[in-house]
Amino acid sequence: MSVALPAIPSRHNFLSPERELRQLILGCQDKSKKKYKTQIISFSLKVDPIDPLSILAAIAPSGSPHFYWENTNKEEAILGYGVAKALTITAGDRYLKAQTFIKTCLNKTVRIGELNIPGSGPYLFCSLTFFNSPPSRNSPFPPAKIILPAYQIIKQKQDCVLVINLEVDCNTELQDLLKQLQDKMKAFTWSSDIFKHKLSQEQQNIACQEEYKTLDNFRESVASALQSIGDRKFSKIVLASALDITSRIPFNIPQSLNNLRQSYSDCCIFSQSNGKGNYFIGASPERLINVRDGQLITDALAGSAPRGKTEIEDDSFAKKLLNSEKEKREHQAVSEFLIQRLSELGLKPQRSPLKLLKLSNIQHLWTPIYSRLPSHIHPLEIVAKLHPTPAVAGVPTEIACQQIRQYETFDRDLYAAPIGWVDYRGNSEFIVGIRSALIEGNRARLYAGAGIVAGSDPDREMTEIKLKFQALLKALT
Repeated sequence: MSVALPAIPSRHNFLSPERELRQLILGCQDKSKKKYKTQIISFSLKVDPIDPLSILAAIAPSGSPHFYWENTNKEEAILGYGVAKALTITAGDRYLKAQTFIKTCLNKTVRIGELNIPGSGPYLFCSLTFFNSPPSRNSPFPPAKIILPAYQIIKQKQDCVLVINLEVDCNTELQDLLKQLQDKMKAFTWSSDIFKHKLSQEQQNIACQEEYKTLDNFRESVASALQSIGDRKFSKIVLASALDITSRIPFNIPQSLNNLRQSYSDCCIFSQSNGKGNYFIGASPERLINVRDGQLITDALAGSAPRGKTEIEDDSFAKKLLNSEKEKREHQAVSEFLIQRLSELGLKPQRSPLKLLKLSNIQHLWTPIYSRLPSHIHPLEIVAKLHPTPAVAGVPTEIACQQIRQYETFDRDLYAAPIGWVDYRGNSEFIVGIRSALIEGNRARLYAGAGIVAGSDPDREMTEIKLKFQALLKALT
């Protein structure tokens, strides 16, 4: 349960009076005897602003599981590190089991400290693979993993909070636990620039060998899919390809994330570690759900075009995208799917006008969709209803997923899958794990996909795939 952390600065003295801590722990132990075998204490403590990615850079060599999440433009970043409580799901209804685990954890949690700070209180981090079926023998991630971390650092604009989560049971030695809590909090005595040297502002310049093993297969798959679409077996399928690269030295995960946030400040930068040397990282432009204070937002994101080298060229690409019947048809399928699925939950979703989401190297058709969310609907119920969307699977969904398994020669694992968090207030955010890479040591597998509909051209889809690979390739090398 004890996880070593670097020293971190604060202007506060975190140590509560020993008498107060004793009363708290004894109360938790009493509850554990009456209702649960264990209770969880969650301390929220305001700290001086610090970059959570710099903390990750300092702790990464230890190899403990972590969850990292950042949106630079929104000035939000989250780091969860170590494990206070976790659930691995390999079979059955993973969404229902995850909901039950989250609710049980939160019901067992006693929250103390500075709970009025944005981001305070316990967060549970979730990752679910694209397919629900058990992974292959070599898969580094299970169908679902839910983690309550031992430590959280959450930064929202200039507010920064440290959360420490600890289990207490009726047999916990009071003196040992008091010392453990105090030692953990003493470790967070820092100066605000202690980690500044950890992250370079320059690219890593790692020489890599690239292996486009699946691109030839991708072209053939697109041609075959188009024939099936012509035969009306399905109307859309999203086919992915993988690019394997090998470097002379291990990839630097924090530095790669730093590169991504500099280049893709309008995306969600993420990293999921299994604690066994495997990392899934990326810069996703696609929000699956965002729940804040009872308001739900989801994104229809489909249909794409490159960015231009000049303003005139860029505007030309944008106009062609907005006027393309093929791209608008692909986008409409995603939008209608989201509206239908949310309505099936009893919600009343509303569409914003169609707009463009312009990223550094690509632009997409984008329709934000909003709805009020009743408190009795758990965020994971929505994730279960929406995943996989036509933006990453196809139409009809079930047939498209069956065909994906036949066409693709690799496991998707977390590619295009839901990754996100739920907090104790019911707030939540999940993104779709696209523009992503699976990394182990000096080996990386980059993923990219393209939506295939009537009118798609295999050569153009190949060009789109290679363009999407660039986001991760530049960040890694």
